[in-house]
Amino acid sequence: MKRSLVALSLTVVAVLAATGCSDDDGPKVVVYNAQHEQLLEELAPKFEKETGIDVELRNGSDSELAAQLMQEGKASPADVFLTENSPAMSAVERAGLLAPLDAKATDPIPSQYRPESGLWTGFVARSTVLVYNPSLISEADLPASLMDLADPEYAGKVSFSPTGADFQAIVAAVLDLEGEDATRQWLEGLKANGTTYDGNNVVLEAVNSGESAIGIEYHYYWYRDQAESGDNSDNSRLYFFGNQDPGAFLSISGAGVLAGADHPEEAQRFVEFLTGEEGQKALAASYALEYPLNPVASLPAEVKPFSELQPPTVAISDLDGDTVVDLLTEVGFL
Repeated sequence: MKRSLVALSLTVVAVLAATGCSDDDGPKVVVYNAQHEQLLEELAPKFEKETGIDVELRNGSDSELAAQLMQEGKASPADVFLTENSPAMSAVERAGLLAPLDAKATDPIPSQYRPESGLWTGFVARSTVLVYNPSLISEADLPASLMDLADPEYAGKVSFSPTGADFQAIVAAVLDLEGEDATRQWLEGLKANGTTYDGNNVVLEAVNSGESAIGIEYHYYWYRDQAESGDNSDNSRLYFFGNQDPGAFLSISGAGVLAGADHPEEAQRFVEFLTGEEGQKALAASYALEYPLNPVASLPAEVKPFSELQPPTVAISDLDGDTVVDLLTEVGFL
């Protein structure tokens, strides 16, 4: 009988362990994270310490996680979706998978960085820039507009990473601002003029080493390398477009709560943390060097101030990732 009781006890323990009943009774939130993994690994413990809510991060790319959410539908285990760029969030929004955010989550963020629907919000931004090698091209010879990089003048001088979500978000902004025909012509000019690389850090290295005169990317790649060592950036400089040019596009990282969330209250609190004062100041102090969107926080002085950027106005919920992929495929980048 003793052996039977021991066996029964072991069976119960095994079942509890398998179902998670012994360890998962506390509050938690499951986050599908397409923002940078390292950034969320810095922020999540601060949220856990403040709230006592455990954070389970499931990391992937914008397109991968958006596709997974649309496949899973309301049966998804995700409570929160975080994107690196807004087109993926817009796709999930159009699929009807997001719940309205509480005002505490949205109010800290200026209205131009969140959709009117209230179904998600921006929480951090990255500015489009050119990185250039001054030994190969002077600042005076850089284009007045991002669109000019398609001109024959820049043949053999341009580099970019067309397979990444960053470049695709930039193309989505060009599409929104200039229309489909102009975007197609611009991409065709870039294909004729440019060299493609796999990843923005590789673009930065190519410009720094003199393989390429100009690279298209976001600001933080250069600033991060400068903060770490400068090994891949000391021979290069940044050029910020102004005048609401497509090249001054601000890509917005989004946060949304899933309509089918198993932990909706915890999910709302997580987004509130990301947009609130503590989360935004923690973001500003992190390795990321991406721009906080809540005015209470700002980056170190060596990064160009957010207030000095002159981005174009785009409807962030309308950025069309599907058409961008079609155009990139048509031109031969994908």
